[in-house]
Amino acid sequence: YFQINPKGHRISDGHLPLYLYVANSTTLRTGWKRNANYYFVLLNQSDKELHRSPISLSSNLFCAKTPAWGFAKTIPVSKFQEKGVLEKDRLIIEFHIKVIEAFDGEGGDVTNNKKKTIDINGFQVFASQVTKVGKIFTEHQDIALDFKPTKQEVKTAYMNVLLRVIKTLNKPPKSLSETRLNKASSELSELMDVGFKLDWLKSKLEEVSLERKKPDVDGSQLSDDDNEFRAQQVEERVKHIELKLDEVSLGRKLSDDDNESRAQQVEERVKDLELKLDEVSFGRKKADDTNESRAQQVEERVKNLELKLDEVSLGRKLSDDDNESRAQQVEERVKDLELKLDEVSLGRKKADDTNEFRAKQVEKRVKNLELMELELNMCWKPKLDELE
Repeated sequence: YFQINPKGHRISDGHLPLYLYVANSTTLRTGWKRNANYYFVLLNQSDKELHRSPISLSSNLFCAKTPAWGFAKTIPVSKFQEKGVLEKDRLIIEFHIKVIEAFDGEGGDVTNNKKKTIDINGFQVFASQVTKVGKIFTEHQDIALDFKPTKQEVKTAYMNVLLRVIKTLNKPPKSLSETRLNKASSELSELMDVGFKLDWLKSKLEEVSLERKKPDVDGSQLSDDDNEFRAQQVEERVKHIELKLDEVSLGRKLSDDDNESRAQQVEERVKDLELKLDEVSFGRKKADDTNESRAQQVEERVKNLELKLDEVSLGRKLSDDDNESRAQQVEERVKDLELKLDEVSLGRKKADDTNEFRAKQVEKRVKNLELMELELNMCWKPKLDELE
C-alpha cells in the first residue's frame, strides 16, 4: 500500500510526499524482505500525466528495518491549485511495481518473481505491465479479437513488442531516428499480420513520421523543443538525485534519533540498576550491623551466665553427692551451651534470617538456664545455710 500526505511534511518543502509500504509487515516472520523496482505516475481524470517518478537503476530492499521507500518531494502542492491541472479535484496515482525477490522470514521460502505474470484478457503480462495493458484493452476492446497465436509464450512476446512500439511512438518525433521509426513500422506490420487490430496505432505512426519529416522552417523553434526535452530529462535526473539525497538524509536522521533514544533508555536503565544496587548494599550492611549487635548481646549474656554458673559450681562443692551430681549435670548443660554458642558464632556468617532464628534459640536456652539457676538457688540455699 502507499502513503500520501496532501499537506506535506517538514522535509517535503511544499511538495507532495509519496511512500510505498509492504502490506501487513508486522505479521511477517523475522527476517522477511522484499526486493523490488517501482515507480509511480500522477494523472488527472483525463489521464494527462502530471508527474512521473524516476525509475531507479537498482532495486530497493524492503525489510523490517526499512519497511517503506518513496519520495519526499514529487510535485509541488501548489501545482494542484492551477487551473486545468485537476479535473473535478480528482488525482489518479498509478504505482508500477516489479517484485524481484520475496522472502517471508524464518521458515519461509525465497521466491523469484522475475517471471511471475498476470492474466489480462488471455495475455500473461508482467505485474509492472498490468496498468498499460489494461489501458490498451479498455480503449481498444476489439484489439485482439482476431489474434491468431495460442501459445502463451508467443502471446506474451507479441504483447511486449506492442508495448515497445507504443512507447516509441509516444516520444517526441524529433527525438526519433529514421532507423528507430523503420523498426517500429516493421514491428507494427508484424503485429497486424498476427491478428492485432492496430489501425489507430498505424495512424499514430504516420503522424509521427510526417511530423519528423516536416521542413525545418522554424528551425530555431524545433531546436528549442529538442533542447527543452533534453533539459527536462536533465531536470528529472537532478530531481531524482535530490530525492535520493533527501531519503538518505531522512533515513540517517531517523537512524540517529533511534540510536540516541536507545542510548538514553540504556542510560536510564543503568542508573536504575545502580540505585537498586546501592539500596541492596545499604540494606545488607544494615542487616549485618543488626545481626552483629545481637550476637554481641548474646555473647555478653553468655559470659554473665558462665560467671553465675561458676558461682553455682562453687556452691555445689559444699553440697552432698546428690548436689555434686546435679552440678555435673549443670556443667554438661553449660558445655552444650558453649557448643551452641559456637554454632551461633558460625551461623552468623550465613543468611540474616538464619542468624536471627539461631539467636532466638540461644535466647530461649539462656532463659531456660536462668530458670534452672533460679531453681538451684532456691533448692540448695536452705541446705547451704544448714551447712554454715
